[in-house]
Amino acid sequence: MKQKSVWENYRFPILLVGSIIIGSIIGVVMGEKATVLKPFGDIFLNLMFTAIVPLVFTTIASAVGNMMNMKRLGSILGNMLLVFVVTGVIAGVLIIGAVTIFPPAKGVEIAVEAAEELEAVKLSDAIVNAITVNDFSALLSRKNMLPLIVFSILFGFCVSYCGGEESYVGKLLNNLSDVMMKVIDIIMKYAPIGLAAYFANLVGEFGPQLLGAYGRAMLVYYPMCIFYFLVFFTLYAYWAAGKKGIKVMYKYILPPTATSIATQSSVATLPVNLEAAKNIGVPKDIREIILPIGATMHMDGTVFSSILKIAFLFGLYGKPFTGIGTFVSAMLIAVMSGVVMSGVPGGGLIGEMLIVSLYGFPAEAFPLLATIGFLVDPPGTCINATGDTIASMMVTRLIEGKDWLEKRLASGEVKL
Repeated sequence: MKQKSVWENYRFPILLVGSIIIGSIIGVVMGEKATVLKPFGDIFLNLMFTAIVPLVFTTIASAVGNMMNMKRLGSILGNMLLVFVVTGVIAGVLIIGAVTIFPPAKGVEIAVEAAEELEAVKLSDAIVNAITVNDFSALLSRKNMLPLIVFSILFGFCVSYCGGEESYVGKLLNNLSDVMMKVIDIIMKYAPIGLAAYFANLVGEFGPQLLGAYGRAMLVYYPMCIFYFLVFFTLYAYWAAGKKGIKVMYKYILPPTATSIATQSSVATLPVNLEAAKNIGVPKDIREIILPIGATMHMDGTVFSSILKIAFLFGLYGKPFTGIGTFVSAMLIAVMSGVVMSGVPGGGLIGEMLIVSLYGFPAEAFPLLATIGFLVDPPGTCINATGDTIASMMVTRLIEGKDWLEKRLASGEVKL
């Protein structure tokens, strides 16, 4: 009876872990030939991407539309930004310490090829394009997530003003939100096959590169991501809801973890994160506002990679990565990349341009940064995506008090 209970509680995470292990073994055995399995992973990813736009719109619009007290919305957004910035700064301090102790470019020799001339990117135009589009049809693309989120919040506010959840539109939005979550539930039935195929491709394709010239940088980045996940996510969960917060977090965080590593997309992981946050007990309005925004604006893994890129170039070009001024500027670029520019179209390019121009590196450094970004994407996306769920727990603590989880456990809404 006890074994059956464990299987019932952890069946889906066990299936996901099993698929990851099988996919990794296939990748090791087949090597680059494992790319033949990539289409099976692409099917899963494409199904998730096609569901993202209606899911984001219905969940955010219904969550905001159901609010009759707009002060709560302001509190959620304000505390969300606070949590995003604080966790980003903590991540920045940690990675600065790591690259100082273990320089990622020490002993590395890379032949740098001449770079093509790059178009200048105007930051003000990029920010305008980040939060608005010039045609309604552009909102229907996952490439314009922030404009979609802004529009969804505005639409939800108007629904609240015109009758809220009791209005015809409010009821329709709530029903559509439930329908989209059911669609995601059906898509996730295919997840074990899709994730196994993706991991086979990842191991087969990335394996040789991780052991090459960038291997030392990866030896800094990958362990740091694992350390941050196991130690700091645990500390964040404890702060959010005590020891039971840690237990419930680890019980439900595995599906988002596996999905984010395999798909390398915070947006594709959003539906799984929403389900995890629901199971953890994060209130509907908090999770359905923070998680979609977090998928584009909460990027602790990007903070890690930004500082890793800076330290790598410093070492490669013989510049000492030391001094308060260097550390502060690196921290500002990292936090901007992880919290602000991550939602801007071309934000990664803008962040890399800042690194090159601010520190006086040649244009040939751009391909090096792009390669590092490619290699650190799987664990970085994991930190970015799963960190959204942890952030939603922390915001719930700030808004509803430290006993929020106890109340939900007592009511039977959450099960350990």
